[in-house]
Amino acid sequence: MYKKFKQMSNFKQILFALVIGFAVVSFWRGVWELLDIYLLPNNRELSSWVSLVIGVVILITTHYAVKELT
Repeated sequence: MYKKFKQMSNFKQILFALVIGFAVVSFWRGVWELLDIYLLPNNRELSSWVSLVIGVVILITTHYAVKELT
């Protein structure tokens, strides 16, 4: 895949990067909107704290999983 990307023209590489960037931002925007709607919708502050804790737990868990795999 990397070789194919390097063989593309600069214009195609930039266009490809913009499309992928837009897709990533759109995905996370959707995730955040759904969390705002469904995760404690009446308490925005608590919802933010719960999201933060969930995110940290996932990061710590995946860090240790990756560390064990390498």
